[in-house]
Amino acid sequence: MIGRLRGIIIEKQPPEVVIEANGVGYEVFMPMTCFYELPDNGKEATVFTHFVVREDAQLLYGFNHKQERALFRELIKVNGVGPKLALAILSGMSAAQFVSAVEMGEIKTLVKLPGVGTKTAERLIVEMKDRLKRLGGELLSQSSLSEINIPRVKTSNDMESEAISALVALGYKPQEASKMVSKVARPDADSETLIKEALKAAL
Repeated sequence: MIGRLRGIIIEKQPPEVVIEANGVGYEVFMPMTCFYELPDNGKEATVFTHFVVREDAQLLYGFNHKQERALFRELIKVNGVGPKLALAILSGMSAAQFVSAVEMGEIKTLVKLPGVGTKTAERLIVEMKDRLKRLGGELLSQSSLSEINIPRVKTSNDMESEAISALVALGYKPQEASKMVSKVARPDADSETLIKEALKAAL
């Protein structure tokens, strides 16, 4: 089990980051709410990881805080929720926002996430309420999707394409992802900013 990685970021392609540790490059999938907080390429990062072994793949999922990883691990225990859907849920809203939605029974908020229908939202609320009590209140104290300083670049088409690709990877249909990005697109925004604003606008 790989539980923690500390190394140099050598590539960032939302929602995946490659971290080199001791000469090995690890591909790590991260929720966008965690991805926003990563340092730039060439800088050191520490992520808490969850290792998933399937018949056709071995996948690493990464998080900035142990509490976020704990929430991910509880999410994938819910019937019908796999790692990909859990990643999409925690990309569409922060851990604190998800906890709040579950505790308030906000089905309408949850169904706006890709891959979450009414039945899945109801199941999440029922099954996660008890699980969240075991996790404690630390998740509620974490910052939500507030203002995060993200470096700007002056390209536009490439940034929009990257943002659309990331949203598709998170479970949105290509046409839906394109519409989401076009609503928030502007010349001075980089791909991470576009993804963040598109996800916020979708809630």
